[in-house]
Amino acid sequence: MNRNELITALRDLPAGRRIITALDVPGQDQALELAGRLGPAGGFVKVGLELYSAAGPDVVRRLQELQRDIFLDLKYHDIPNTVASAAKIAATLGASLCTMHAGNGRGAMTAAAEALAAAPVHPVTGRRPALLAVTVLTSLSEDEMQEVSPSGDLLQDRVERMATLAWESGCDGLVCSAADLPRLRQTIGQEPLIVTPGIRPAGAAANDQHRVTTPREAMDSGADFLVIGRPITQAPDPAAALAAIAAELD
Repeated sequence: MNRNELITALRDLPAGRRIITALDVPGQDQALELAGRLGPAGGFVKVGLELYSAAGPDVVRRLQELQRDIFLDLKYHDIPNTVASAAKIAATLGASLCTMHAGNGRGAMTAAAEALAAAPVHPVTGRRPALLAVTVLTSLSEDEMQEVSPSGDLLQDRVERMATLAWESGCDGLVCSAADLPRLRQTIGQEPLIVTPGIRPAGAAANDQHRVTTPREAMDSGADFLVIGRPITQAPDPAAALAAIAAELD
């Protein structure tokens, strides 16, 4: 499945199904219970490092039994052969999206992208995974970025440079803050798929995210998928919270 076909198929999903609920919980039982509480509209869920470390690949299979698409957010960062092998496993599992750090470099991103381009489509999703490059984590402030990686770049400059490198290396899209999107879309155009974390409905607490925006603002700025955690998962009725956000997008 080539890049254009994959991106088109993902963008054809209804707006409500392009809300990804982050299952940032410490175990499989909690993840399955929470996924069930999302109701039939909660199609896309994120399995991140915490949950995957606790439950392993079996949680991906169990969530698929609940008709969930999986955003496998493990942020690969290793030598090219290792990230390519990990990407192949993500395809075998039937993940719809997977991630790696753009800072891993051109060679590793190209290796992972080529591995996925050659992967067969999964019989459940009908797609291979989309490879998304993480530009700069949304939890990083300008000062923190300079502390860990000093350079003459401002944060936005770093995001744009990493995004361009990722697209040239064969990645299907990016993970980046909605605050970075307007300029980023001007730089890389409309083709790359963009998944945006750090989303908070109007009035919700920012918590540990420095660069946040509302769902409607993010979509209007060029996001294709939104990752939303606590405003849905910690709501008294997660399905109702999800429905309210989906209604805002529609």
